[in-house]
Amino acid sequence: MATLDSLKQALRQKVQATASSPKQPLSDTQYSAAFDILVQGSGWLTYQDFIIPQLSQLLAPLFDSRINISALEIGPGPKSLLGYLPGHLRRKVRKYTAFEPNGLFATRLEEWLCSTSETESPLPCLENPPDIHRIPFVLQDNIGSGAGTGTSDGDEKHDIILFCHSMYGMKPKHRFIERALEMLVERPQGGLVAVFHRDGALHLDGLVCHRTAYFPTGVVRVANDDKVLDCFAPFIAGFIMQDVDMDKVIRADWRKLCRALGSREEAHPDHLWFSSPDVMVAFTQHATTLPKLTAQVPLVKGDKTVKNREARLHRPASNIRPTEVRHVQRCVRWALKHGFGLTVVGGGHSGHCLWPNVVSVDMGAFDQVHILTAGEDGGDCSCDSGSLVVAEAGCKTGDIIRKTMAAGLTVPLGARPSVGAGLWLQGGIGHLARLHGLACDAIVGAVVVSVDSSQVLCVGCVPSQHRPAGAVRPENESDLLWAIKGAGTNFGIVVSVTFKAYEAPTYLTRNWVVTVNDNLEARLRLSEFDKIVASKLHRNCSADAYLYWDAGQLHLGVTMYESSTTKLTFATPTPTPTPIGAIWGVEAGFKAVDGVGLFETEMYVSGMHGGHGGGKTSSFKRCLFLRCIGEANVADRLVAAVETRPSPLCYLHLLQGGAAVGDVAADATAFGCRDWDFACVITGVWPRDQDDTEVARSVVRWVYNVAGDLLSLSSGAYGADLGPDPRDAALASKAFGPNRPRLARLKHSLDPRNVLAYACPLPKAPMEQKLIILVTGESCAGKDYCADVWVSVFIRCTHKSLTARAVSISDTIKREYAAATGADLSCLLWNRVYKEQHRPALTKFFQEQARQRPQLLEEHFLNVVSGAVDVDVLLITGMRDEAPVAALSHLVPDSKLLEVHVQASKQTRRIRRGCHGGDGNGEDSNNSRSNSTTLDYRPSLIFDNDTTGKEAAKRFAERYLLPFFHEGLQRLVNMVRPVPDFPRPGINFRHVLGISQRPGGLALCSSLLQTHFTGDWAKVDAVVCCEVGGFVYASVLASQVDVPLVLIREAGKLPPPTVSVIKPPSHISSLASNNSKETRIEMERDVIPKGASVVVVDDVLSTGETLCAVLQLLEEAGIGAEDVSIMAVAEFPVHRGRELLRRHGFGRINIQSLFVFGDA
Repeated sequence: MATLDSLKQALRQKVQATASSPKQPLSDTQYSAAFDILVQGSGWLTYQDFIIPQLSQLLAPLFDSRINISALEIGPGPKSLLGYLPGHLRRKVRKYTAFEPNGLFATRLEEWLCSTSETESPLPCLENPPDIHRIPFVLQDNIGSGAGTGTSDGDEKHDIILFCHSMYGMKPKHRFIERALEMLVERPQGGLVAVFHRDGALHLDGLVCHRTAYFPTGVVRVANDDKVLDCFAPFIAGFIMQDVDMDKVIRADWRKLCRALGSREEAHPDHLWFSSPDVMVAFTQHATTLPKLTAQVPLVKGDKTVKNREARLHRPASNIRPTEVRHVQRCVRWALKHGFGLTVVGGGHSGHCLWPNVVSVDMGAFDQVHILTAGEDGGDCSCDSGSLVVAEAGCKTGDIIRKTMAAGLTVPLGARPSVGAGLWLQGGIGHLARLHGLACDAIVGAVVVSVDSSQVLCVGCVPSQHRPAGAVRPENESDLLWAIKGAGTNFGIVVSVTFKAYEAPTYLTRNWVVTVNDNLEARLRLSEFDKIVASKLHRNCSADAYLYWDAGQLHLGVTMYESSTTKLTFATPTPTPTPIGAIWGVEAGFKAVDGVGLFETEMYVSGMHGGHGGGKTSSFKRCLFLRCIGEANVADRLVAAVETRPSPLCYLHLLQGGAAVGDVAADATAFGCRDWDFACVITGVWPRDQDDTEVARSVVRWVYNVAGDLLSLSSGAYGADLGPDPRDAALASKAFGPNRPRLARLKHSLDPRNVLAYACPLPKAPMEQKLIILVTGESCAGKDYCADVWVSVFIRCTHKSLTARAVSISDTIKREYAAATGADLSCLLWNRVYKEQHRPALTKFFQEQARQRPQLLEEHFLNVVSGAVDVDVLLITGMRDEAPVAALSHLVPDSKLLEVHVQASKQTRRIRRGCHGGDGNGEDSNNSRSNSTTLDYRPSLIFDNDTTGKEAAKRFAERYLLPFFHEGLQRLVNMVRPVPDFPRPGINFRHVLGISQRPGGLALCSSLLQTHFTGDWAKVDAVVCCEVGGFVYASVLASQVDVPLVLIREAGKLPPPTVSVIKPPSHISSLASNNSKETRIEMERDVIPKGASVVVVDDVLSTGETLCAVLQLLEEAGIGAEDVSIMAVAEFPVHRGRELLRRHGFGRINIQSLFVFGDA
């Protein structure tokens, strides 16, 4: 599939070869018609799947930190990109300016942004009409010149400046970006310049990006029709011919070129497909600060070529080559100060060791290998091995093996001599793995430059003579060493690694190659290799297999490696448990080699396709871990993969694992994928002279397709190859096995500003406790309006630096509906008439989706929450569910989840429905109610929104919402001691009752219980408690509010007369003992008058079983649920206690807790 960029070059070359006639630019009409072709259908998917999500993610932190936003768009076309952002972001834009030289686009843009009686503006909070300049954006100041639809000041500064669709025609591009940077606001946080570009590579001559993202899978589908192609081809070329007759000739040639280069698919035989990768690059005012760094550190001299073909295509902002540790520290300090990321070059095998417009740190000058025999470490290390090897981060595997072999030692590194530290730190699968484990298993220490503090850290065993001056041991040393052993490229810049060394062996290699005639034979051969040969080998042996196509036939090549330190001559190889000759015939020869010679015995080097060595080819690889490769479902997919190879040189390499690899527990190191028989390296290969051509791109697609096909059958993916390419995301989700959550937390701790953003992607850290507010209520009660007011209250909170955001969950189903039906998403979101036309179909679509996906609400809720991990307060509107806190809190157990129900009188809602439709989105009508009294559950809070203006909503937030960020709450949380493996292994117990044992704890807790109660203590008749946890806190609280304390105790401990009910064992009791039994609890009869108002106090709300029994007892005593409130100190939402209470008829009880814990 040709790219649009290669199509453009071909179209222009055709003109150069055949015509000398003058060219002229496209008219506004021609440009507009072609642009519509480009962005319709599949072209819109680039916007839907990449541009809009990336822009939303980029702008959210900036917008959340400010009340008003001034925006400038350059070349927005007929619609503003900002108009497709989530509602909470769009409503922040108060000033809008654009440069759009196409008159048709400018008119359509103005009409779209200016609301009418039928449409709501996509930027509904603009303070003035949009200021649209119908001229190009040029390097000199041209604001105030040309035709504009609004008023502007030539010196106006902007928070965000967008180059919307590409930088076509802007040369030199870096100067245009520098001009935009001069127009950013100069407040301390500054603003952002963001560029979306699809016109080939974006080389910016030393500008350093704040953030970048890549979308390699974008495509454009064009009808294979003469009229359409005559419109499309000139748009891509950028011109038409001035001479009419010549223009007709050229257009005919262009049609032929489009048809020759465009791909076709069976599903759309009448269309041509072109690849349209897109890139986003964002800059801050620091983008021009590279000279400050290059003045302090040495650079790479000349044009150093890295090994990886992908990386060679990237042009970094600069290549730094530190020669001292302090140079590395300077790089980190510079990156931290200005908010930049860095990449690190070791062996140069990684496709992301160089990244466009990012500074790379080439560790090549750190190339020393030091060997320390027993006792030479100065007594600083206590390792099982008597000898250690200290390898600096610029060493290659071949360098280490050569030097250690000279001393009679070795380290179990990878199988390629040119790979560097990136491989050792992320696994390292070599021919000694079955005997000694992975390369990362041999790591016992490291010297690392922290990307959080720029300090030099000594981690684990580092001999004193190899510790840099000033190096310190971090507090989290054991965590960092654990992370380095398998995911080490993510947590700091490694300067050197200390390995445990082993005695150097000699190797015997033997080769077999068998031809395979069909799938059945392939399955048989793979099964024989797996079950009869490989699985029977001793630990000192390993077997690799190669599945490849050559000379018109499928081949299975096998290389067996045997290692020995007994100085055998290998004249007679060790017999295998099953004689291989009986299965595959006579071997192709055997050879005894040392560790250096072993590199040349790899079958791919000389035995396949005439040999892949010598730099004649380029390759692209991804690796999955497999078991049982001879089983039909695995073997068939392996064979199918080779059969569909786009290049004859592609192959699958199966490296044997097991033995020592699996002896290490999955959670003992960061490398958590331990349960596998073979590492399947999907290897795409093509001639090097076809780099960056469609041949290379098709091979890369094949690798990803095969990986995707095998992923569900795999036991994990190898993280060493993975990077920021979005196609790696699915593979990264299966890297590191069960260790991903811990790695995410460590990434957040050790690299909080994401300096190493281009390493193997890790999941985001589990959310820290935040406040999530579900804003529900009647149609046109003002939910969206209130949510926006409350966001502003949180942001302006003077004693806390809070970030807050409001989002609508209902937009998600609209996006899914638009994607499924082709409906216009922007009209669905903003055009009332259009929404009404689609309302029946949209409702039916939602109902069908809910039927097919029972967890639809949960999916949408989690998607919204995961998109807002960077805010302290998230307000969600558009909820459909009953009792959403009870239904959803277990999904976000580390967050405090509230529901605020907004209600207004019918008259008020009727007036608002006529004036503005923020809440009239159709789906709201499905859950509109007259008022909260008709609900069958009790919302956390209720706000009566009948008054005009913001003051009532502000006062409500200050009275009821801001207290959730009272500093005393965090102090209280910090008093709760975690107790691991209590009352049995695997349980992380939270000692909530221990608050009372801390100085000031009991007074603070009772004070917070008193102030957080949303009812009126003057109307409370009794405080009720059960068991010791309740007694401790309730007694002090009752004394403070001067209300009688009523005790509930086990049967027989209170004088008669009493009432009683059966109570199941508490959650912690059932965990402590399998023999826990039901008990009977009781209270004195008539101690509380019937109809009295009661507050039940307990230390913990977990499963809800105890509180349910208490409520049943109160019912027996004549106290109805409508007169009861519950106050708990701590809540454990994962156990769904609220849901249990609701199922038992207690849903209308007001339940409050001070804080939550996500533990089980």
